[in-house]
Amino acid sequence: MISQIRVDDRLIHGQVAVVWTKELNSPLLVVANDEAAKNEIMQMTLKMAVPTGMKLLIRSVEDAIQIFNDPRGKDKRIFAIVNCVSDATKIAKNVQNIDSVNVANAGRFDKSDPKQKTMLFHSVLLNPEELAAAQELAALPQVKAYNQVLPNNPKLDLQEALTKL
Repeated sequence: MISQIRVDDRLIHGQVAVVWTKELNSPLLVVANDEAAKNEIMQMTLKMAVPTGMKLLIRSVEDAIQIFNDPRGKDKRIFAIVNCVSDATKIAKNVQNIDSVNVANAGRFDKSDPKQKTMLFHSVLLNPEELAAAQELAALPQVKAYNQVLPNNPKLDLQEALTKL
């Protein structure tokens, strides 16, 4: 059902709209984000970034979990996007058959104290709460968690990166 959950602090942008939607061949894009689900201006901006012919749902994380667990969607290919590791972890813990989570771009716009952040990958900078969520995500036995900014980049294992800290 879910071809990939991508953690990307920008949600939908060029890499997602052009490259990843083609790579994953998923006609349905679900943005699971509590802020976007409430903010009409943000919704309009996200809708403008979606490729023609692709369907977009913008839902709260809880509503997205319900959609992902709905048996009517089991034959659909869904590309899910969240903007933080904690949301990806929440989804992975509450939805069956999540194969992979791509922690691609995270924490760069987080206003936490920079001295408290940990650089996990070149595009992933996590505050203590997000780092704890990454550790929880990496510990889920059924989920392959990795960092891959673009499809032609190698997949860098999340658990391996965490053990090097």
